[in-house]
Amino acid sequence: METLKVKVKYTGKHQLPHYATPLSAGMDLYANIAETILLKPLERAIVPTGIFMELPAGYEAQVRPRSGLAAKNGVTVLNAPGTIDADYRGEVGVILVNCSNTDFEIKDGERIAQMVVAKHASIIWESAEDLSQTKRGDGGFGHTGKN
Repeated sequence: METLKVKVKYTGKHQLPHYATPLSAGMDLYANIAETILLKPLERAIVPTGIFMELPAGYEAQVRPRSGLAAKNGVTVLNAPGTIDADYRGEVGVILVNCSNTDFEIKDGERIAQMVVAKHASIIWESAEDLSQTKRGDGGFGHTGKN
């Protein structure tokens, strides 16, 4: 497993994100807020984390929902996965949305999302008249069946 050093400026009051277990892919992000945020049904809010970072070129950070918040409370990351590019230097914010029919309180220090750092490639488009044939072809959007 590869490890990566990432410069971080942290203005938060809580612990830095960390891996819960040795094989975890994501690190929990914590709300870094002065006051509790009340999310009414279908409302959204950008929740600050206090994290500013400098990712190396060729990497991105993905902000993903926490399964417990989604399953138990209907609260998820609206633009999942949210992408943080290597050249972004602002504070990491998490866009949370309440998909339930009840109010949800976001408290300071609460685990609100998880972050996964991943390599990515840049592409150069190569114009072509034809593409190679595959068994699947252009079938998509459920053409292989419901299950």
